Amino acid sequence: MNKKSTLIIVIMLLLSLGIYAQQITRFAVIDTGLIFDTFRRDAKAARDYQEKKEKFENQKKLLEAEIVQLRQKKVNAEADGKDSEVKKYEEKIKSKITLLMEYVKASNDELNMLRKNLINDDIFYSSLYEAVRRVAESEGYTMVLSYEHNTGIIWYSPTVDITDKVIQELRKQSE
Repeated sequence: MNKKSTLIIVIMLLLSLGIYAQQITRFAVIDTGLIFDTFRRDAKAARDYQEKKEKFENQKKLLEAEIVQLRQKKVNAEADGKDSEVKKYEEKIKSKITLLMEYVKASNDELNMLRKNLINDDIFYSSLYEAVRRVAESEGYTMVLSYEHNTGIIWYSPTVDITDKVIQELRKQSE
């Protein structure tokens, strides 16, 4: 009987250690775009970043459209047998492509710098981070993902969306 009870205690101890050794990773998602829209006046740096990003994207589209037009003119000149104009358009196209590539690189560098500043310096972003941390920890989540523009998230259950709870937490902080 003594060996049997010792064996049962050892088995129960081993089973309980196995249960406690496993940590289940729980994910949550937030819609940062909705949060920034909700607190628009507080999210100036985020809005500035978004506006700059849209401006860069529009300028990129204009440059791309100019290149398409130049290519069409080159094709027309080739069809008409105007070799001198073809060479002129080739040079213009090459110049515009170089300009576009430099513009995109410079724009991306500037946006990356703004994004880093936004993350590191913006008071609202710091408040958002703290609110997300508090909600995630209180709800037992070990990781929170942003699904703004559905980047990298194919599907999620609405039960893991903590956006509303983060908004409530931010409102409590601002009171």
